[in-house]
Amino acid sequence: MLLGKKLSSSILLSMVSLFVLTLGFFPLVLYIRLLLILVDIQNILYWFSLPFFISIGFILLLISQILISGLIIYIFHITYEPGVYNYHVKNKNVFKWMLICSLYTPARKFMEIFPIGGLKNFYYRLLGMRIGKNTLVGGVIKDPCVTSFGSNTTMGEYAIIYGHIHDYSNGTISIKKVTIGDNCVIGAGAIIMPGVTLQDNVIVAAGAVVPQDKVLESGKIYAGIPAKPIS
Repeated sequence: MLLGKKLSSSILLSMVSLFVLTLGFFPLVLYIRLLLILVDIQNILYWFSLPFFISIGFILLLISQILISGLIIYIFHITYEPGVYNYHVKNKNVFKWMLICSLYTPARKFMEIFPIGGLKNFYYRLLGMRIGKNTLVGGVIKDPCVTSFGSNTTMGEYAIIYGHIHDYSNGTISIKKVTIGDNCVIGAGAIIMPGVTLQDNVIVAAGAVVPQDKVLESGKIYAGIPAKPIS
């Protein structure tokens, strides 16, 4: 019975993800249809313009795949709350976490590969992430809805912020808020674990690992594994 419920939930999540992925192709289909109506493919100029049309189609597909998943999460207010839960689909927060992962992960992979500028912050806000003014979010945000950034903060490429951690031995998932203050710098390749708070004016050096529930004090520089103040 338990195996059947897990299987049915996995099928449901896969179907939802496939449905959203399919919706993301509709703007591209409409764009191709419009080209076939308006452009004379027999004209030699069409073939010289074809790379330009393909580039536009690719950008359109990229943006639509990202925004549609974000809009669905925003419209239906799909968020989960911090806490420690039994890792089972019967738990409401765990199911929402799984659902967001199935919708968010493809878009996140797109954003890791292709630079999309300010659209990235807009997408994160759709997912419930708070971002202050003049803030650059690079790297990977695993759990946007429990992560917040202040203003004038920079997160470097390849840095990762986790809002959850699994304990497979006990069959639980722990979800905690991560708070990044104003005027902070998170270096490239740094790893920040669940429950971490960066007070204002904190610098995390490249490659540093900040353990769970650590509070990094204002005005200090942290480096190393685990991260410790160096000045």
